[in-house]
Amino acid sequence: MDGAALTGRGKDVSYSRAGILTLILGSFVPSGAVYGEAITTKEANAARLSAKWRAASGVTTTGPDGKVIFLYGTSQPSIVCSPLQVCDIELQAGEIVRDVLVGDTVRWKIEAATSGGAGGQAIHLVIKPSEPSITTSMVVTTSRRTYHIQLKSHPTHYMARVGFAYQEDRSASLADANARLEAGAGSVPAERLDFTYSINGRARWKPTRVYSDGQKTYIQFPKSIASQDAPVLFVVSGGQNRVVNYRMKSGVMIVDFDVERAVLVSGVGWRQEKVTIRRGG
Repeated sequence: MDGAALTGRGKDVSYSRAGILTLILGSFVPSGAVYGEAITTKEANAARLSAKWRAASGVTTTGPDGKVIFLYGTSQPSIVCSPLQVCDIELQAGEIVRDVLVGDTVRWKIEAATSGGAGGQAIHLVIKPSEPSITTSMVVTTSRRTYHIQLKSHPTHYMARVGFAYQEDRSASLADANARLEAGAGSVPAERLDFTYSINGRARWKPTRVYSDGQKTYIQFPKSIASQDAPVLFVVSGGQNRVVNYRMKSGVMIVDFDVERAVLVSGVGWRQEKVTIRRGG
């Protein structure tokens, strides 16, 4: 027999020469080299936090031109593209791209284009996968922020136009809106006010009450809230979230139409806070 016999604990165990060589060499090979280096508990917790942020649903809506709009920072946008089609990612006007980093540079092609006039140009990233059913990640650094994006390819489905909504834009529109005169709700008879709104969610700025006079909707916040800390308002219409403008007056968010369902969002990642509002409970 081509082998050797070893005795252990009263039993003869036969090994081939190849088996003995494997045992000897195995004692010199670090386990991490075969199975991958183990990570610490702290590293595992950090990885779970990152995965939680990447998997968060975030807030997505559509623009009037068919553009899919992600609220920047609330989650990692997942953009679906298709071979022989192009996905157009439009960045904020005036934003300058510093670098574009892609995990799979072989099967994903990224090209840059611009639109708009001087002083207000917007950069577009045109995404083209070479084959379906592949996934990679992309990091885009700009003069204003950093985008972390997941790219997926599908045989037929794709997002033709993609863009972002930014909370700082909402703050600027608030300043403009607050400059306009607002007729207070005090002149509306009490019997015309509708207080049948439910408020669900946990947030430090959670509204104390919501009511409507049939033409405008009023969302009242705690006295401690400041205009710059007010959340982004999305109105739910036709199963989609639509960003809408409002103005703040004495801690009350005023929307210039009658709201049935809405979502308030503040913060990004694991710090994000969200409250839903619905008429009729």
